[in-house]
Amino acid sequence: MADTQILAGVLLHHRKQLQLCDRLEAVADGLPNAVDRQECLVLARDIYPSVKAAHEFEEEELFPLVQKEYPLATQNDGFERLQFEHWEDEAYAEEISDALTQVGRTGQIGDAEKLSWMLRGFFEGIRRHIAFEAEHLVPLLKIS
Repeated sequence: MADTQILAGVLLHHRKQLQLCDRLEAVADGLPNAVDRQECLVLARDIYPSVKAAHEFEEEELFPLVQKEYPLATQNDGFERLQFEHWEDEAYAEEISDALTQVGRTGQIGDAEKLSWMLRGFFEGIRRHIAFEAEHLVPLLKIS
């Protein structure tokens, strides 16, 4: 895959994940009284596949290219840390999917504060991950 295609893929995945984060934030902001049950069901269905697809793209396309083109810049543990974040994010996405499915199906939120913290912890982590890649990896793709 050409560098420009990888750059386009990275930017597409970033945009999709940021949109997902915005939707999750809207749910968190609406808790406990203004929750769209249908949106919870849609998010529950979409969250894991969206995150997983972005991570697979990074691990199969982006990381190998950057490591090949910039071996000195990638000798630290940064890629290992990013991959570990991927595993954490995917596990977290599954938990959120379960919680949102429950809200969507039953309308029962349970502990709204807990769900809000859970959603915020997830989308803030995703946003930090994207910010790191945008700051450190995307510029490398633009100059190669």
